[in-house]
Amino acid sequence: MHEQSVHADEVYERAQSAAASSPVVASWRRCMTMHRLAPEDKRQPLRLTEQEFQAARERSGRLVTEAADELDRLFVTVGKAGCCLLLTDREGIALERRGTSGDDKDFRDLGLWTGSVWTEASIGTNGIGTALADERAVAIIRDQHFFSSNIDLSCTTAPIRDHRGQLAGALDISTRREEVTDVTLAILSQTVREAAMRIELNLFRGAFAGARFVMVPTDSGSTSALLAVDRNDIVLGATRAARLVLKLDDRRIAAGIPASDALHENQCGVGEELLEVERAALLRALSRAGGNVSQAAATLGMNRATLHRKINKFGLR
Repeated sequence: MHEQSVHADEVYERAQSAAASSPVVASWRRCMTMHRLAPEDKRQPLRLTEQEFQAARERSGRLVTEAADELDRLFVTVGKAGCCLLLTDREGIALERRGTSGDDKDFRDLGLWTGSVWTEASIGTNGIGTALADERAVAIIRDQHFFSSNIDLSCTTAPIRDHRGQLAGALDISTRREEVTDVTLAILSQTVREAAMRIELNLFRGAFAGARFVMVPTDSGSTSALLAVDRNDIVLGATRAARLVLKLDDRRIAAGIPASDALHENQCGVGEELLEVERAALLRALSRAGGNVSQAAATLGMNRATLHRKINKFGLR
């Protein structure tokens, strides 16, 4: 009780201090000023009715489907370490959960269960709510939580974005283990970010099934910057990372921008571009025919002599 009282006093003091400017303190201020919460209160997150919960799952059906395998793999890695996994939608509603039966009671008592709402408005500063509010990966460790009743909890969370780069939900790893070190938390933070990225890529590929995917070069070497491109080289979609690098938005994508233009590749005149298209078509036909000119000519609908002339023209020998 004394520890919880001290924590509440610290929240009030630091949240009201003009000098404090950390993301955690900023969240504490939101909890007090926007959401009218008091750190000494004992409360659990809001819980949905079964009907409300099922409706939330249906709204995020694709997210739940695309995240299922990743949740299972992640739980194999961290589940035995006393961790609980939550997948939420963009409203902080816990849609899926993974945990060991031995830890279920403790986590359920804290509200780390499906149907709970983990926004800042519901349960103060926490990994999920603060990650959604700030739209970035966060770690909220023990007494960084707003409510004194949550200071035994450590959470690391990464937001998940949909195929348009919009916030779709969050992936969270939480633990009550006291012996968790800074190194362990750093590993968990990296692990949850990577898992969230893979879920994002699953959502992106699923939204543009049948498209060709082009990796966009980035300074960081990120593999999450992708374009979805149709057979005519027109961009159909872009991940958030690709949008940031290439300065793309829904308007530019809807207008039908060629991938070569979006990637700022060497531009050429219309005539040269047509020649390049013809040359590429010849190369594909020859490759598929294993170099057999007669077979390639038949595939292209031209006679063998014509194909030989084009091969010479483009220097394909």
